[in-house]
Amino acid sequence: MKCLRVYSTADGESHFDEVEIPTTSRQVHPNAAAFEVSAKYAASGIRFTHIPAGARQVDWHTVPERVLTVRLDGAAEYQTSDGDERHVPAGSFVLFEDVYGKGHKSLHSPQEQTVLWISLPQGLENL
Repeated sequence: MKCLRVYSTADGESHFDEVEIPTTSRQVHPNAAAFEVSAKYAASGIRFTHIPAGARQVDWHTVPERVLTVRLDGAAEYQTSDGDERHVPAGSFVLFEDVYGKGHKSLHSPQEQTVLWISLPQGLENL
């Protein structure tokens, strides 16, 4: 399973990457088909963020900690400091690791949105 990642390099510039989240096929219930399941990752907290309708652009910013965001509805466009842009629709998730440097820009869709933030102290490294 692939996860979009935003990270900073030593020079403070931000970039996109993709992280491969390994999964294995597991039957999680005796009467169900097998699911693709990842390893467990340590999380230190979750937050629900409601972005009101019309809250469009957020200029350059970093995240306060490593966080996996899950976009429950709405969409966003993100831009890294190297000029790359990505569209993130509802149902997508992004690992933000640009905790220093210039950060990224966000352009939110015009409708209200709900985003789940999961704090991941170790990122998506297997424990």
